[in-house]
Amino acid sequence: MQNDNMIPERSSGRSPLRWVATGLLRLAGWDVKPFPDVPRAIVVGGPHTSNWDGVLGIISGIALALHARFMIKNTLFKGPLGWLLTRLGGIPVNRSRAGGLVGQTVAELNRHNRIIIVMTPEGTRSSADRWKTGFHHIARQAGVPIVLAVADYGKKQLTFPLILQPSDDLEADMQRIYECFAEITPRHPEKLSRPVKVLWDQKQAAAPSGKS
Repeated sequence: MQNDNMIPERSSGRSPLRWVATGLLRLAGWDVKPFPDVPRAIVVGGPHTSNWDGVLGIISGIALALHARFMIKNTLFKGPLGWLLTRLGGIPVNRSRAGGLVGQTVAELNRHNRIIIVMTPEGTRSSADRWKTGFHHIARQAGVPIVLAVADYGKKQLTFPLILQPSDDLEADMQRIYECFAEITPRHPEKLSRPVKVLWDQKQAAAPSGKS
């Protein structure tokens, strides 16, 4: 593994960009909770119902001074775009190589003592029928926890409510994640992915009138 100082999880001090990000969140009325003290992890953000979710995630990451990484197909790392993607935390992955995304991401995690990789298993399309489960296989093979990052638009809070050490029971682990996502108010509830929407609807039906 590389030394912790090679890829720091957080920056020290207050950079101008961090000040700006913190100011924007405060201006918008958002409260971002501290990231848990986890040196290596797969971070799963959501629920994804709006393009603003990604914007909020990026600004929050800057405000928290997290050096989050994400996997992107290697063909995009050419010219100025490649430089920009690298600066933003992109890691090139060759899907045609043995092991594919899962194997290469596991290898990347194992190379470092401190690294956070963000993944979006819901995909970029709203109302997805199912989640991709590669993130679970990656975390399990690398022996790292899955940290949930959830944006509650009702409370205007971004929190990290669950640190899940993946088990052999994929279905049970996924259910815990779905339930956690169903506990908060997304920007557009009608666009929730199907596994979360089922739980959200049940929660709303069981709630007293006038309350969520």
